[in-house]
Amino acid sequence: MNPLHTETKKVDDYYIDFDKMYPKAYNKKKTSPYSKTRVILMNGTEYESVWFLHQFARHCNNAEIKRAIAVVRNQEQQQQKRIACLKPLNESILETTISYEQLAIDLTATLAQHDKDKNNIEALNFALLEDFDHLYRFSNLMKLDVKNANPEMLVGSLTEITPGRPTLAHHRYPKDNVKRAMNADKSSLYSKLVANIITAAEQQTMNYYMNISQWYKNDLGRRLYAEIGMVEEEHVTQYESLKDPNCTWLEQWVLHEYTEAYLYYSAFSEEKDENLKRIWAEHYEMECAHLKLACELLAKFENTSYTKVFGDGEFPELLTLGTNKDYVRYVLANTVLLTADRESYASVMKMNPNADFFMYQNEIIKDEENTPSHQVISKAIKMFGKDYRFEDSPNPIPELQDRKVDNTSLGRKNNKVS
Repeated sequence: MNPLHTETKKVDDYYIDFDKMYPKAYNKKKTSPYSKTRVILMNGTEYESVWFLHQFARHCNNAEIKRAIAVVRNQEQQQQKRIACLKPLNESILETTISYEQLAIDLTATLAQHDKDKNNIEALNFALLEDFDHLYRFSNLMKLDVKNANPEMLVGSLTEITPGRPTLAHHRYPKDNVKRAMNADKSSLYSKLVANIITAAEQQTMNYYMNISQWYKNDLGRRLYAEIGMVEEEHVTQYESLKDPNCTWLEQWVLHEYTEAYLYYSAFSEEKDENLKRIWAEHYEMECAHLKLACELLAKFENTSYTKVFGDGEFPELLTLGTNKDYVRYVLANTVLLTADRESYASVMKMNPNADFFMYQNEIIKDEENTPSHQVISKAIKMFGKDYRFEDSPNPIPELQDRKVDNTSLGRKNNKVS
């Protein structure tokens, strides 16, 4: 499929009226977990587009381009509002959170298995184990706070709920989260899409936790969202650093629109919910129109062909969301001890005791027993006799198999550091 070959109307013919902006919400009990995660993914993709276009406008002194941005951004806002309202009124903060983390796990695992860029793959695998652990922590919070809660049902038994790299180990010196940027002229189209997609997805999660923390109903929940929200800040820093900063604003805009078209067509191609499928199709056509406009502006003002950004336009392999249990277990078994070390990753057991990682850990974790990500598991163990998990088999890491103890040292301490 080539979005440039898709028949479209003029951009001004795609405004959405207010009735259409408020769609029928999905049924949280009947809708597939991956339909829910596609809603989250596309909502985050639209948020990223709006945020990017505002930043572009603030750095642009060309009135024609700014007016075109204003038109497209208005329609992206309408799309975002429409998608956001697909979430039903009776879906709780925690239920939505479980879907956020399932998306983070299975999207990250899928992208890592299909990319060829080693730098991208290492970054994806590294953050994968952290989002995996976040699902476990939030699921235990749900068991504590919600009567008859069943996180396993929410993920459709398609994603395991068991510890990953413990959240306590996720807190790193900020400089260590900045990775090597790709060279867009030498990178594959798929690798460029990966960096765009995962940055938008993690940024949405970061924003959600930044804003939802204050609305949770108890102190432990508020503190857990705040702690994990800080990890999402690390993930966004990591992923955005993968993108080529030497691309012009117009080149970035073209790639943003191409990414949106790619994701909507991917969502449309695998969606089973007819209401959602219709929306994905309508938004795909809108994005094709936006893409054509951005390509015209790139040619007019920079004398650059869209082929420099995405070749002939044919989509690479489409994105499909599905279970990745075996891959997650493989990554967990082989990389649980890694932490970030500037542009690379290193085993915490081999790091210099004076490394910035340990300095930062000591600065922000004054009492590990009182850290919310640990407290929520300790409280669950105290209340239920063991933590909550959904596992097909025991955790592949021996140190994480005891369900009556929350490990606070794995991935953050070595025998050289007190």
